[in-house]
Amino acid sequence: MNSTTLAIGTSAGTLAASIVSSFILGALALYGLLHHREVFAWMKQIRKTDAENTVYDEPDQWLADLYKAQCRRAQKPSSTEDMEDISQTRNMIRGVADHIEAIRPDLTKVVECVDDYLATALPPQTSALKVSLPDHRAQLVQAMKQEAARADLAQAISSARQKIKSVRRN
Repeated sequence: MNSTTLAIGTSAGTLAASIVSSFILGALALYGLLHHREVFAWMKQIRKTDAENTVYDEPDQWLADLYKAQCRRAQKPSSTEDMEDISQTRNMIRGVADHIEAIRPDLTKVVECVDDYLATALPPQTSALKVSLPDHRAQLVQAMKQEAARADLAQAISSARQKIKSVRRN
């Protein structure tokens, strides 16, 4: 008795190999789908975090501008006119401080330090050629208070920027 196969490729070995290869391909496809689902979930989380962190971009930039402005006035007694840009930046920070819960205390501290710094502004220069000794001493004391307030402001700005960085990381 002679047996013949009905068609090419219908032997048991070829059939088993094709079944095993289809299972392997199915497992690989399933693994790929699961991996892509994890990647897409991760990307969605990153996009959400980036969108949430954009709220900190403006205050961080304003704090950087405020830091530069107060550094320009380091060890230079300033009058109210010289501090106009600091006053303007203070108003912007104050306006946004109540809307950002995570950094509200830090921004409030910066605004308070700016207020203290602005309160130490020297009076406008007079055209008098000679300044009396008591006036000169009063101006020196005011200038020293101004420098101390500027140093406190620099510390508050640095602290607020660190807080923004830590909030962005989390």
